[in-house]
Amino acid sequence: MVARLRWGELGLLLFPVALLAQGVVLLALVNGTPWRQASWAPVALFAATLLVLHALLAWRLPHADGLLLPVAAALSAIGLLMVGRLEPALFLRQAVWIAVGGAALAAVVLWLPSVDWLARYKYTCAVLGALLVLATFALGVDLNGSGMRWWIGAGGVYFQPSELLKVLLVLFLAAYLAEKRELLMLASLRAGPLRLPPLPYLLPMLGVAGLAVGLVVIQRDLGAALLFYGIFLALLYVATARLDYVLGGVLAFAVGAVACYELFGHVRDRVAIWLDPWAYADGRGYQIVQALIALGSGGLLGSGLGYGYPEYIPAVHTDFIIAAIGEELGLLGTLGTVALYLVLVYRGYRIAVRAPSSYLQLLAAGLTTVLGLQALVILGGTTRLIPLTGITLPFVSYGGSSLLANYLIVGLLLRISAERARGD
Repeated sequence: MVARLRWGELGLLLFPVALLAQGVVLLALVNGTPWRQASWAPVALFAATLLVLHALLAWRLPHADGLLLPVAAALSAIGLLMVGRLEPALFLRQAVWIAVGGAALAAVVLWLPSVDWLARYKYTCAVLGALLVLATFALGVDLNGSGMRWWIGAGGVYFQPSELLKVLLVLFLAAYLAEKRELLMLASLRAGPLRLPPLPYLLPMLGVAGLAVGLVVIQRDLGAALLFYGIFLALLYVATARLDYVLGGVLAFAVGAVACYELFGHVRDRVAIWLDPWAYADGRGYQIVQALIALGSGGLLGSGLGYGYPEYIPAVHTDFIIAAIGEELGLLGTLGTVALYLVLVYRGYRIAVRAPSSYLQLLAAGLTTVLGLQALVILGGTTRLIPLTGITLPFVSYGGSSLLANYLIVGLLLRISAERARGD
């Protein structure tokens, strides 16, 4: 009975709740509000969500990984606190979305027959993904006036199909590559220095590359394109251990990137702003310049929660929330956030290495790559290591569809870790 209670996980879950509660008190003091009158409803909802999820895992998956949920909860607490600081009107809504994500995790734990069961529906996942892309092209709306139609919905309820698409993509690729990995490893067709599998086995993978290009060309979604293509290359390497495939994919990406730069003005704009944002500081580069200033002014310890000026950064609670963390919590707060991602990625890949089947290994590796690569891309864009792309920081940025997809990923990873324990 003691093992089923997962005491270690329960103890770790106290930290994000305490962190959020302490932050709410600090913000109330900064704003001159009595702490009893602070916004406690989001804190209560967040704590209740974690308690329910812990109880559910203790009941149904007592041997699942004990660090995944606490780390995801810690990142969610940081994001929830910063959303409450930057956009108080969205504080409760973000807590509700975390609860919805927790419900999705609970559904995976309760009702998914087994993770292997998903492999039977790999082509269904591919079709659903294609339909989501087509729906975005046809029905997508521009909610923030950026000219990018990334959302679908009506009546005030919208979601980003690309968030769900990344999960469907991994489900398809993991099952397909697990089934065809021997053919891909022993490919005999030659194309210059490369050895390729027969064309019928290449078509699904070429479809992934076409999806990435389509997102760049039609939707101007550079972040999703880079994420999808990176997932594809990572899973291809894990499945085949063929470095030549990866090098060929990187070369194809480089050729495609140059072509997109020559053909599309928005790609040239992103590169120009990346190379010299200060030349566009009063226009297109204003956002990244303000983010760099915020990160630089934070110093080691930051200005203090509520004492910075991150509101000068447009869309700071979505694309640039790490800049707000850097300004008000300093380098230590930023590195602490990055360290949580490192732990999350380490645990995910550890689950992949220890998974009992090829499909589960590929699925865990792909899902972990989604979280790690997405964090890497937006952190690199905010700090100007790579051109800026419009994707969210997992668990931290404001956004319902992102939270829903990320908690689904955590739920699947927990199930995979429990599958190994059951096999033992």
